[in-house]
Amino acid sequence: MNIGEVSKASKVSAKMIRYYEQTGLIPPAGRTNSGYRAYTSADIHRLHFIRNARDMGFSVSEISDLLSLWNDKSRHSADVKRLAQGHILDLKRRMAAMQQMVDTLGTLVDCCAGDERPDCPILASLALAADSPEEPSQRTGAVLRRSTGARS
Repeated sequence: MNIGEVSKASKVSAKMIRYYEQTGLIPPAGRTNSGYRAYTSADIHRLHFIRNARDMGFSVSEISDLLSLWNDKSRHSADVKRLAQGHILDLKRRMAAMQQMVDTLGTLVDCCAGDERPDCPILASLALAADSPEEPSQRTGAVLRRSTGARS
């Protein structure tokens, strides 16, 4: 199957399929005599796995770990569970950070008259944050990105 057919069957864009191949999440596709990528049904199955993991919010690094566990028939389910539990904690931290952003922005919106005057507490707050010399670890308004390294 060519990349277009695999993209349609897996519901993963051709661009993402190339990216997953580049990052090693899927093995390099075989090539036809004319140089086109040729995929198998096993590749589609793997892409379904990757898409489902991405839909759960797992990072590329975490998906790589999950794929390794999926392919390891001597794996311990405890290893999979531990990875999933770590991901749940990460999602909860990110949700809390996003809720804090919603609360802060909601307060600013409530303080804004929303009329023809130029005074705007939303813009004033954004300007203050931009001029503030705070360390990134002290910031409370942004969702901190998760690290791409291995988890303990």
